[in-house]
Amino acid sequence: MAATASSDLAELLAIPSISSEPQHAPDMRRAAEWIARRLDFAGGRVVETGGHPAVLAERLGAPGAPTILVYGHYDVQPAGDLTAWTTPPFEPTVRDGRIYARGATDDKCPVYVALETARRLVERDGTLPLNVRFLIEGEEEIGSPSLGPFLAANRDALACDVVVSADGAMWRPSEPSIAVAAKGLLGLELVVDGPASDLHSGRHGGAVLNPNHALAAIVASLHDTDGRVAVPGFYDDVAPAGDLSHVPFDEGAYRAEVGAPGLHGEPGFSTLERLWARPTLEVNELRGGGAFTVIPSRASAHITCRLVPEQDPQRVFDAIAAHVATVTPGAVRAGVELQPGSVPAYSIREDDPAVQAGVAALRGVYPATEPLLVRIGGTLPAATLFERELGIKTLLFSFSIADEQLHAPNEFFRLERIEEGIAAWTMLWELLAR
Repeated sequence: MAATASSDLAELLAIPSISSEPQHAPDMRRAAEWIARRLDFAGGRVVETGGHPAVLAERLGAPGAPTILVYGHYDVQPAGDLTAWTTPPFEPTVRDGRIYARGATDDKCPVYVALETARRLVERDGTLPLNVRFLIEGEEEIGSPSLGPFLAANRDALACDVVVSADGAMWRPSEPSIAVAAKGLLGLELVVDGPASDLHSGRHGGAVLNPNHALAAIVASLHDTDGRVAVPGFYDDVAPAGDLSHVPFDEGAYRAEVGAPGLHGEPGFSTLERLWARPTLEVNELRGGGAFTVIPSRASAHITCRLVPEQDPQRVFDAIAAHVATVTPGAVRAGVELQPGSVPAYSIREDDPAVQAGVAALRGVYPATEPLLVRIGGTLPAATLFERELGIKTLLFSFSIADEQLHAPNEFFRLERIEEGIAAWTMLWELLAR
């Protein structure tokens, strides 16, 4: 490791804490124990959740001051195609001021920033400017299935005035920002059943409807040719997009960044509005048959929707199910199955005191650039769960950046953001304490 990256951070990044793969359960516990040791000054401890363990801690030595709950997660996505990584995903490597590792930007380095802020303040002052509780979970990458029940069972131990999340991401490296909204998520499986078993395409082709053909027709019916979702009722509860003109956005640069021949989406809205403020329906995977002469008995698709404020996941699912039932050819059977982990969208008012404190802290660290209030297209289940179970809003105060290859090969984190983040978190806590 280079001198610009601490050995303890590298130690955390080297742990393959992949929550979606059961064989990594020992690594999950090892990562949780690492976090707990890092919080020894606040009584850090590993606690059971019914799923992967979480870490709790608290430093409550500021009578009369507010209490915040610091949230983050230590679990990471699978590494994916290892050949696409320049260096192994769990061998942290520093190149050009960046540290490369799976989980570097989502969410281990941002969590490290929050933990290091607290540790340094206690080391310097012997105390913190306000009361701080910590909850670092291990299931965010699988939709936080244990978090809701855990919050409900531990309301007193987690009582606070606001949650400050190390998870999330800033908009761009050149513009400090705070996200005031995140999209919700709905996942479903669309399954088409045809003959009782796979059939020889020579003997039966032309006499039996191929489930792949039926699936393709159903999937094609989900959007019109302009890119608008064609499911009746899909847009019924969508809140207005709001004014995003304050956010600089170059559509040509965006197209070049993603490498697409052209941009396509719901008519009547800018690309930024479609990314941040309009709901989407995406077909993530199609399955059926194989590269041999067969009519498969079953074909299926995995579909996810990113939802915006006011949309209810169950109502959207019901609308999709009704649409599929209407357009399914009579020669096959089709249905949709709701996947676990659905969450509504999250938002916080731009004039919320925590948001304003966050903006002021960013101004203090980046005086040359006015911070932006932005939205993100991703989903943060924890923020919705904190509001539902604790009645508390969440300030998204992450020093991750959206271009740092989250969930992709060669994930990285800019090392200068560690010290910048610690400075901003320190200023935020001092502002909230007032």
